[in-house]
Order: sequence, then C-alpha cells, then structure tokens
Amino acid sequence: MHRILTAAVLLVATIVTIDAAPVRLVDEKPASVQRIRPDTLLVDFGRVAFGNLRITPPAGAAGRVTVHFGEASADGRVNRKPPGSVRYHRVEATLEAGKPLVIAPPADKRNTNTSGKSHPPAILTPATWGVVTPFRWVEIEGWTGPDSPTGFIRQAGYAATWQDDAADFRSSDPLLDRIWDLCRHSIKATTFAGVYVDGDRERIPYEADAYLNQLSHYATDPDKQMARDTFDHLMKHGTWPTEWAPHLVFMAHADWLHTGDAAWLGPRFDSLKSKLLSERAGPDGLITSADKHIKREDIVDWPPGERDGYVFTPLNTVVNAFHLRALRLMEDMATGLGRTAEAAGFREREARVRTVFQQRFFDPAKGLYRDGATTEHTSLHANLFPLAFGLVPDADRQKIAAWLVGRGMRCSVYPAQYLMDALFENERGEDALRLMMAPGDRSWRHMVESGTTLTWEAWDQKYKPNQDWNHAWGAAPANLLPTYVLGARPLSPAWKRTLIRPHPGGLSQASGKIPTAAGPLMVSWKRGATFQLDIGLPPGVLAKVELPATGTSGAVTLNGKSISARRVGSRWIVDQDISGKATLEVR
Repeated sequence: MHRILTAAVLLVATIVTIDAAPVRLVDEKPASVQRIRPDTLLVDFGRVAFGNLRITPPAGAAGRVTVHFGEASADGRVNRKPPGSVRYHRVEATLEAGKPLVIAPPADKRNTNTSGKSHPPAILTPATWGVVTPFRWVEIEGWTGPDSPTGFIRQAGYAATWQDDAADFRSSDPLLDRIWDLCRHSIKATTFAGVYVDGDRERIPYEADAYLNQLSHYATDPDKQMARDTFDHLMKHGTWPTEWAPHLVFMAHADWLHTGDAAWLGPRFDSLKSKLLSERAGPDGLITSADKHIKREDIVDWPPGERDGYVFTPLNTVVNAFHLRALRLMEDMATGLGRTAEAAGFREREARVRTVFQQRFFDPAKGLYRDGATTEHTSLHANLFPLAFGLVPDADRQKIAAWLVGRGMRCSVYPAQYLMDALFENERGEDALRLMMAPGDRSWRHMVESGTTLTWEAWDQKYKPNQDWNHAWGAAPANLLPTYVLGARPLSPAWKRTLIRPHPGGLSQASGKIPTAAGPLMVSWKRGATFQLDIGLPPGVLAKVELPATGTSGAVTLNGKSISARRVGSRWIVDQDISGKATLEVR
C-alpha cells in the first residue's frame, strides 16, 4: 500500500505546505519474527527506516501490549538504553482482535520544533502519517497471538519517486559492496521528509549536509526535485556556519551539471551571489574572519574535535578555499546561461584571489598549506580542501596527496567526501579505497561491521556522543564509488559529454549502473593481463574515455580493433569520443 503526500512545516503557528518532493508510506513486511519469551516477540525489519508499526491482531490476540521500538539491539533484544541520539521508544497499546492499529511513539520535541527561534523550523512529516521514528527492531510484550509475520507491517516513509533498480554497484571486494549497499539505503531511507534533513535529531536542512546528500541521491536515483526543493528551502532558511553558504553554489552547480536546466537555474542565479561571502572580502580579495567568525562560525569540520588541531586566524585557508571554489562554479554557470560578461568577471576575480591565496597560505618550505596567514600549523583540512577544489599548482599536487595519505582519516565524515575526491583526482585511488575500508573506528568499514544499516553522523559514538545513526552526510561512498571506481561523471550539462575514467585501486573488477538525465549508464571493467572496459551509454551521450595503463601496455582496442590513443602518465587517453555500447581493452 502506497500513500503519496507532501511534507508540511509549521511556521509561526501557521501550517504552510512547503515545496517538497512527494513522499509516501510503503508497507514493509518483517525480515523475521522470533518468540524470545513466552509472551514476547522480536520483530526484525532487516534495516532501519523512518516509519511506524501497523498491527492486525488475529483472533485471541487482544489485550494490552508494550511495544519497544529500536534502532539498536543488545544481546538479541531491542537496546533500551542506547547512546546519544540513537532512537528507542516504549509505547503501551490495547489490541482488539481483527482490528488494525497503528502504533507509534509520541512526537519528539527535538525534531518537531517549529518556533524558528533556536534554529530554522523542523520539517514535519504529513499529519496523516502519524509520528514516524527510525527503527529496525520491535519487541512486543504481552503478545498472545501466533508468531506469523503477516500481522506486522512497518509503514516506512520514502520519496514517492524512488526507484530501487535505478543504480547498482558490484566489485571484487565484498566489503566494498556492503559499504555501497549501506550508503545507498541510507540515501533512500532519509528521503522520508521530502527535503534533505540532518538525520532525526533536529530534522532540518543544513547546506553542507544537503550537498553531500544531493551527490549521493543523484548517483542512486534519477529524481532531482528533492535537491531542488531543499535548495529553495535553504535559500530562505540558511544556517549559521560560514562554509555552509557556498555549498548552495555547489548545489546549484550540481543541478546544472546533471540536468542542464537553464529554466531552473536562471531565476536563481543572482541570489547565489549572496552565498559567496563577498561581504567579508578584504582589499586583496581574500575573505576575512572577525572574532565572531573565529569563535563560532568558521566551522572547518564538525564536531570541533575532528579539526586536526586547526588554528583559526583572521585569514582562514579553508574559508578562502570555499570562496574560490564557489567563484569558479559561478563562472561555469554564468557561461552556461550565456551571461558572458559576468562569467568573465568571476573568472578574473577567481584568478586574482587565487594568486593571493597561494602567496598567503602556501608554505614553500613544507610544500603544504598553513591553516591561516598568521600560523605555521598545517592541518589535514588546510590541504585537503585546496587539493579537492583544484587550487593546488600541478607541481605540488602529488606531494600534498602523499602527505594526506600519510595523515589518514583525521577528519569527520563530512570532509571525508572531499578527502576522497582529492585522492581519487590525483591517482591515489588505491589509498582512497584503503582508507574507506581501513580497520579501526574511522572508516566506512567500521560502520558496516558495527551492524548499522544507516550511515552515522560521525565515525563513532566517542567522536560525537549525541550523534544520529541515520545521517546521509555519512553516505559519501554512494557517489564516490560510481564516480571514481566505475569512473563515470558528466563533463557537460545533462551528461551530453561524459568522462569514463575508472580507478581500479586494488580491485580486479567492478560493474554498475548509474542514473543520468539521458537514461541509465552501464559500466563494467576487469583487470588482469589486460584491462577491459565495457560501457553502455544512453542515446545522445558521448564519452571521453581514459583507461588505466597496465604494465608495458602499448595499445588500445575498440570492439577488437586498434584505436588511436595517447599514453599520458598512468593513463591511456582515447582520442575519439565513444557512443553506444562499446568494449575497450588496454593491451
């Protein structure tokens, strides 16, 4: 049973329907039902989702029951004292034989706060749903009926447009596949609100969270409306961190690159200029930080303990890296919209400020970027963002990439997206995958092996004791693996020209399906004595192909015939664009 509705939000005591992607409740059967005590059932739905429970008691199953909802388990039971913001609820209910009953906890003040005083208003789910909460397990005490799963249904909220078969990823490493599955389901499960929210603690959109969510949503499902509605909401209800504002430029550019929709972008372009931090620019164009920015708003990473000792100064390297990246993306969008004079202005400004950026923040003796203009401290963050954003001169990129690898995952799950981008972009794919799957508690391997079925807000409870266990900004591999391991990403708006540039790392094979504006794109590759790539491009899409060089390889073939290609470093660059279905091989 599906019910399609639109999310609503309460603003100053008035119910207002916001522009939100349609959402629906989906009936889900349990993965298993166990009788763990004579009067108690444990119902397991296999994965966490946001929803509530519908019970249809059979004859003889009337009376009072106690229902325990949980995201976490302990010793084969629902964990009734979970840490931090991990969800647990206890609800009393009275059953009547044959009469369906929806059971849900009371509304939580933390994620239904619509006053708009301490932070923007929470996003409310449709009132007709009743209360929804994230849970996987349900214990039912006082149950006198049978163990059959037919009477227990989770009513789970998802985007109404979600397509389970829109994307896929499989590789020679089962752990990597489990990481992708975890991250993909995390994106699906967190579509329940109709806009991207920051997990369950507050249920409000934040700009950085939304951008990372958008990237992974685009890689796992064709829908673009939820990202657009989240963007429009955030333009009205912006949040406080400095670097969050430029993320709205990132969101608009991602929409432009994936859709090519000038009709959507055009009316919003001018409003994006307010997200460039220009009001804080000094005489040399660098963004300055006053005391209030240094003490609170310049965020660098979150929580604060994840900043690798970052030293905050009036000229902040990370803040300026975001400013420069936003200028570059504004130039690209202005060009696409035919606003050539503005594009030239953004281009000139970016080039001028980038020169000053290099002069003020780069330490030539270390070959690294300092945290700010008046400190000698060099953190992971001061280097990963310039490298990810293409600000590092070619001669210094490999040294910084190697330094980042040596530092390891000294950041939270938020900039881990950018750290992975930086490593993959600089031919450190094997290192990036190693960090993803590293033992210890700072990797996606740790999440998978913990037993969670949704990604976390932090690497571990000890790094953020109040963390949510249902946070989409922790799901970066959902976009990283198709973008880099399969190697597919748009080079021009709407994927009309696409780059296929696989990063095998230590894998022997990988395959997958990627949703694009033109239709599904298929990639499969195998690495052995040769490297073979099979691609299936949607109609009207051309691909630039760059293949890994293998050993003493000396040629590339297309469908069994030699083709013109140039070896540049560790890559074979195919000279002609490819269309349709094709098999390329490096020999």
